[in-house]
Amino acid sequence: MTDSRASHLNRLAQDLPEGLLVDGAWLEGHGIASNLRAYYVKSGWLDQPVRGVYRRPSRFLRDLSWQVVVLSLQNLLREDLVVGGRTALEMHGFSHYLDPEIRTVHLYGPRKPPVWVSRLGLPQSFVHHNNRTLFRNEPIAYGLGHLALDPVAGTARDTAQLRGGGIEEMTWGRWELPLTLSSPERAYLEMLDELPQRESFHQADMLMQGAANFRPRRLQKLLQDCASVKVKRLFFFFAERHGHAWLKRLDKSAVDLGKGKRMLVRGGRLDPVNLITVPEDLDAH
Repeated sequence: MTDSRASHLNRLAQDLPEGLLVDGAWLEGHGIASNLRAYYVKSGWLDQPVRGVYRRPSRFLRDLSWQVVVLSLQNLLREDLVVGGRTALEMHGFSHYLDPEIRTVHLYGPRKPPVWVSRLGLPQSFVHHNNRTLFRNEPIAYGLGHLALDPVAGTARDTAQLRGGGIEEMTWGRWELPLTLSSPERAYLEMLDELPQRESFHQADMLMQGAANFRPRRLQKLLQDCASVKVKRLFFFFAERHGHAWLKRLDKSAVDLGKGKRMLVRGGRLDPVNLITVPEDLDAH
């Protein structure tokens, strides 16, 4: 092996954590051209799970997982994608109200994940949501994972400006890399946006029942930033049903709830306070 190849390999060992995924463009940017990539794959220094995607072999991360995919997108490929909605709620410990096995990974961001993500053969499917349609005041940049911590150097950065957007991080895996996800409060609003077509009223009601620890200051900002009248009215409908202590600290008058009635369920009953139709049999559950 030439000195040049050895130098590139040493740099790769420093810049690419074992088991995480990168694409050809990332390797190209680190001085590893296509012929050298092919040589590394042939020599066993790189794995190629699917065409155009690479990773350093790891005895600790032999199997691909959806978490590895998201960590790679956020920390190495700098994709502005955040785990949100139902998936974030499951990660925050609400799984006893949901399916304990994560089958769908909901990702929020301005752009869809790379097409190769769907070709990895994982048991989970990835669903993209355009974050700009739900919240008006998004952080300047997404992804606490790649803004808060350099996974190789371990250097921290100031991310206070992002906190108001309801974005948090959770460490995962042997190296405790930061996985960026929506806060429970934001994730709940994101899930409400899926009602009634892709999520159920009963599920949302059960989640609100377990939401005693929601943070009112964060809720207030999220509700005022939220662009969906449907989501905001649904939130107050479920919150008022369960009457958690934090509800008294919310200023409902500061939230734009629109005007007129909203029919969300055909044949449902009208909630006279929030002027939305809800399932007639909601209390039967």
